[in-house]
Amino acid sequence: MNIKHKIIPIIAIILASFNLRPVITSVSPLLGTIRQTLHMSAATASLLTSLAVLCMGLFAPFAIKLANRWSIERTIAYALILIGLATATRYFANTAWVMLVTALLSGIGIAIVGPLLSGYIKEKFANPSRVVGIYSLALVVGAALGSGLSIPLSNFFHSWQASSASWAILALIALFFWWKPIEQKAVTASVTNSPSKSNSVKQMLMNQKAWLLTGFFGLMAFMFYTIMAWLPPIAENLGYSKHDAGMMLTLLTIAQMPATFLVPILNNRFQHRAVWLVGSSSLELIGLLMLLFSYNPWLSSILIGLGAGGLFSLGLTLPIDEAKDIHEASFLAAMTQSVGFVFAALGPFFVGLVRDFTGNFTTAIIGMIIIVLVMILIQLKIGNQKQPQMHHIHMKKTTF
Repeated sequence: MNIKHKIIPIIAIILASFNLRPVITSVSPLLGTIRQTLHMSAATASLLTSLAVLCMGLFAPFAIKLANRWSIERTIAYALILIGLATATRYFANTAWVMLVTALLSGIGIAIVGPLLSGYIKEKFANPSRVVGIYSLALVVGAALGSGLSIPLSNFFHSWQASSASWAILALIALFFWWKPIEQKAVTASVTNSPSKSNSVKQMLMNQKAWLLTGFFGLMAFMFYTIMAWLPPIAENLGYSKHDAGMMLTLLTIAQMPATFLVPILNNRFQHRAVWLVGSSSLELIGLLMLLFSYNPWLSSILIGLGAGGLFSLGLTLPIDEAKDIHEASFLAAMTQSVGFVFAALGPFFVGLVRDFTGNFTTAIIGMIIIVLVMILIQLKIGNQKQPQMHHIHMKKTTF
């Protein structure tokens, strides 16, 4: 592959990745305004995040089937169109139902693009690990832009609807690189479709280790999307402005970056998984306790971000460490993430429901603290298991 044929796919991957988080993170800083304008309860407003995350779990298995029919590139292009149209429709969001439908449709698009980008990277690049790093960084940057620019864009346009809809431009730009790709190749095989692997799949579904990993990933994602949805409203409830509350979420997102890259390296070097798992969870726990006692939410955002970044990267690597072979690793990763994202979708709704019932966030934060404590118990069980030497296995990464 010459230089041109390397650079263009990388640019296409970056631009597609930019579309996978702003439609979710751009809502959170504006959540208070959206609720007031559309007369939404906290529980209903939480569905703007929960529906998208739920779709990420439910519709991801259909991505390969669609790629078999249309090719990876064309399927990604169609999904980008869906994300773009759903996002642009928010300009006309004068009722709660319009916002909820856009969350649903954009979530379906994200569910399709995410897995196929990993397959595209594996297909196009001899050394996919470096490109996966770029892909992951683009996801984090997209999420940070969505949370950090929502309030400024709302002030610029004098409309939260225009601010929410403006992110559709990212899909339009990305579409130029995906609609007429250099090559179009259909996915020819899927690990889970192989009859010879059916027994292995049944064994994994009955395996306690597999469900421990799935439980950990689900709780980790539950916490991540809950705090992404409700940190700004919690900060506003503490007396901070909408702008400062949005910047806290941006700070949390940026804090994930170093932890996402460093924790797997440290875990690989020192081989003490329980230390890194519990350590990352402890940072989240300290951050939540600070929020509970209304102490320095700026520092709390940094601690939660560092913890979430470490847990995210470990959640991606654990299925590979625990698997016996490449097929088991593929299924185990799919199992943890599909089930995990469906469970994670309950998080924002849980906080919204508790907020409506109690009239404050105190009980909801206590609930999140309990979730982290349960996650630590699971991590101790996972961390004490023997780590197989699986250095010969190379598997594509997927990401939040």
